[in-house]
Amino acid sequence: MSSRAQWLGILCGLTTSLIWGVQAVVSRHAMLTGLSPADVTILRFVAASAVLIPWAATRIRPFPVGSLGWKRAWFMALLVGPLYSLILVGGAYFAPALHSSIISPGLIPVFTAALVFLVTGERAGRMRLAGLGLIVVGIAIFSRDALMATPSRPDAWIGDLLFVLIAMMWSVFGLQARRWGASSIEVTVASCVLALPLLGIVAVALPVHMAQVPLTEVLLQAVYQGVLVGVVALYLYARTVAMLGAARATLFLPLVPVVTASCSALLLAEYPSPAEIAGMAVVISGMLVAFRSPSTG
Repeated sequence: MSSRAQWLGILCGLTTSLIWGVQAVVSRHAMLTGLSPADVTILRFVAASAVLIPWAATRIRPFPVGSLGWKRAWFMALLVGPLYSLILVGGAYFAPALHSSIISPGLIPVFTAALVFLVTGERAGRMRLAGLGLIVVGIAIFSRDALMATPSRPDAWIGDLLFVLIAMMWSVFGLQARRWGASSIEVTVASCVLALPLLGIVAVALPVHMAQVPLTEVLLQAVYQGVLVGVVALYLYARTVAMLGAARATLFLPLVPVVTASCSALLLAEYPSPAEIAGMAVVISGMLVAFRSPSTG
């Protein structure tokens, strides 16, 4: 690999972490300004589809499911489509932005290792298990204030449980995508396009407040959630994997909570408690150990 390609891969990885780290802050900001989880979900999938459909219509056959096929594509859409977004953004209504970027990314490798063992019998190596154990301990420390319903975090435990559910859903999604050999582009296109008819149900069943919110906020959510997170970050992460390999690409993930913590303090005036700072440090350490260790051994 050339030095230029390596540096380009690093740049792509850093940019992806930046986009993912700020996403939690943007979602939290949406809730604080009066948008509902349904609003953000609708804006996300409409904006992403508007960008993806013109490109994918001539490249993915059959459109929009590609090699996934209709049954698998619908499974993916139900797993990481509108329901996923509603739960993720709903969690941001109750818990500070930092909770999203600690609990979900931290528990994804834990749940994934458990699912892999249950499905295939493959055991994680000792160092990886140690890292996963550190993550669990760190999240317990991090969620102490929320679970005890301290005055500064009265309803945060609800958001934390929703973020745990997100980690479980993403783990199932990742395992199935790997088993089916699905490309990230096909999964994204299928889940976005198949989400469109489901958005009608979302709009009817849940509160929609877009008409009462400034247009700038609506555009912010559409561009950030739909275009940057739904399209750009996916492409950049795929490029990172292609240029650096999957193992090295995951090393950028511990940067996500650092970005979220910094942006939460600067933009939302949400500051972590001492327990949350300690828990975040333990979780990040566990992520680094787990990601740098062999999967088996």
